[in-house]
Amino acid sequence: MSLSDPIGDMLTRIRNAGRAKHESCVIPGSKIKRSILELMKEEGFINGFEPVTNGSFEDFKVALKYDLTKRPVIRELVRVSKPGRRVYMKSEEIRPYKNNMGTMILSTSKGIMTSKKARKLRVGGEVICKLS
Repeated sequence: MSLSDPIGDMLTRIRNAGRAKHESCVIPGSKIKRSILELMKEEGFINGFEPVTNGSFEDFKVALKYDLTKRPVIRELVRVSKPGRRVYMKSEEIRPYKNNMGTMILSTSKGIMTSKKARKLRVGGEVICKLS
């Protein structure tokens, strides 16, 4: 099966698993997905992830995170830049998202990073997604 937006598929799998109160979900692996998941772990949106071999392919098993009332920590997970419409931001345009309670993940010339780090390094790039 060929996907036109594998990152969007990853975000949808995480969003749906959280709404269904699953402990984890399995995502087909790639380098960009690994770096997005690492940022989500650093920012505290997921508990972690581990590579799982699926034949000759590598998948990721993502451990979802919930608060004390069993609500998902990820309240909002939105894909911003899509294959049909790319969204870019200059470093001067990057603002705090949701009063610094959320974060944006950007693909910059210096790698995948959060909006806070991109603003600090004064680099812009493609907005991959928004989390809160």
